[in-house]
This record gives sequence, structure tokens and C-alpha cells, in this order.
Amino acid sequence: MIIPLTLGIVVLILMGLLRAVVAPLILLGTVVLSFGAALGVSALAFDHVFGFAGADSSFPLFVFVFLVALGIDYNIFLMTRVREEAHKRDARHGAIVGLSATGGVITSAGFVLAGTFAVLATIPATFTTELGFAVAFGILLDTIVVRSVLVTALNLDVGRWMWWPSNLAHTPDPAPQELGRERASALTGA
Repeated sequence: MIIPLTLGIVVLILMGLLRAVVAPLILLGTVVLSFGAALGVSALAFDHVFGFAGADSSFPLFVFVFLVALGIDYNIFLMTRVREEAHKRDARHGAIVGLSATGGVITSAGFVLAGTFAVLATIPATFTTELGFAVAFGILLDTIVVRSVLVTALNLDVGRWMWWPSNLAHTPDPAPQELGRERASALTGA
């Protein structure tokens, strides 16, 4: 009951902050995907690397709470900047500029948080070792792959429809040829 309730509240908060429906649903999906991947890889590591017999029944809930809270926090940081930039130009440029402006901060924070949670893995108790490993791995996965690659790729693919039903959804995306010329002129300084 806690997991669906948490996801429902999170999506409502994202809808209010981003003033859209599509973007919050996609972002929620990336966070759930990241949580599932972290849980799966952790289960494999516990069985085949650490040799643990099993995990506490509350373990998935703790991992969920930490990873969803941190993942949504990073999403809010990235997507509010993407939205600001999309207002200035268009959705695709907003995604690129938003990532370049926030990517370093998100990645640095992710490394620091992952290191902090990895310290839990050094405590000689199975639950804290499992929790520390799973959350540290999940944060790194979320920071490096999900936020930097997946969310930005989805922003670029979905384009202006990411911001439906707001006014940003009605701003046309530039044609790929325009992007090519603009990027080329930016690189040459012309």
C-alpha cells in the first residue's frame, strides 16, 4: 500500500511543478525502472557475490523509499531547468541545455550519495550491507544512466509532447536539418 500511495503523491507533485501530464508519467516510469533494475542486480549480487541466504522482507521498501526520493529529486532538478530552457527556445533545445547545465551537479551529488550509502555496506550486519549496496548501486545507475542518458533521450524523442497539455506542447520542434545547421554553426563559431 505504501508504494502505490507514494507513487501517486509523487506524480501529483511532479504534475504541479512541471505543469504537464506526460513528463511526470515518463519520469515516474524511469524512477520505477531504475528501482527495479537496482533491486534485480542487488539480488544477483547477494546470491552470487556476497553469498547471503536471503533478504529481510522490509528490504525492498527501504530501497524503494531511498531510490524514489533521490530519483525524483534529481528529476525535479533536471526537468525544471529543461522546462525553463524550453520556454526560451523549444523542447529539444531545452533538453540539451538543461542537461548540460545540471548534469555535472547531479552526477557529482550522485557520486557523493552513493559513497555515503556504500559505507553502510561495511557494517558487519547483513541488512545494512544489503541496503548500502542496493542504494549505492541504484543511485549510481540513476545518476549515470537514467538521468543523463534515458531521461534526456526520452526528452529528445518525445519533444514538445513531453509538456502536454501546457503551452510548451504547442511550440513546434525544429526540423532535424535546422538542428544540424545550428549545431554546426555553434561548433565553428559562425
